[in-house]
Parts: sequence; C-alpha cells; structure tokens
Amino acid sequence: MSIPPPGFAPLPDPPYYAVIFASLRSAPDYGYGAMAAEMAALAAQQPGYLGVESARDGTGFGLTVSYWADETALIAWKAVAKHQLAQRLGKDRWYLHYALRVAKVERQYEGPEGR
Repeated sequence: MSIPPPGFAPLPDPPYYAVIFASLRSAPDYGYGAMAAEMAALAAQQPGYLGVESARDGTGFGLTVSYWADETALIAWKAVAKHQLAQRLGKDRWYLHYALRVAKVERQYEGPEGR
C-alpha cells in the first residue's frame, strides 16, 4: 500500500465497508466544528476503523466517508454513546438534510495511472 496524498485515507486492499454520510449544514455553527473534530478522533480509536475522507463546499453540502474493516466494526461505532449524542445534535441543530449509506467496497483503483 502506497502513502496517499493528504485528504485521502490510507486503505487496505478490499473488501471493507464504507459509511457515506452526505449532509447539508445549517448555520450558525452551534459547536459543530468541535464535535466533528471530537468524533473524528473518537472514531479513529475504535476497533476496525480504517480511515476517513471528508469535504464540505461553500453552500454547506458535505460528504464524509468513513471506512471500516467489517460490518461488526461499523455497527459497534454506531452504538458508541458519544457518537449517538452527536447524531441527536446533528438532527436537532446542525443538518437541514442528511443521507447515510453503507456500502461494501469490493474493488479500488488509485492514480493517476488507475487500473
């Protein structure tokens, strides 16, 4: 596995799982930045965590993809109490809309050379 450029998660060969979280933020911040940083640090401590990639544009639309070794690991992450609090606050304070999708990654390619 080569070292990816900044912003890309260093991932093993598949299979593994991706949790894709798309969101549209509301304003103002109401502590979102601090909680997002805390969740990133907490997720990284969980068994089976592989990495995260995240971006947000100027309109408030964002994508965060977290990667997990197996389904057991991502289910355990969903059950972490502090993460559940962050989910509730997201619904109550931070998101105008969100969508969460879980996918099993079976192939991956990197480039610029690609496959």
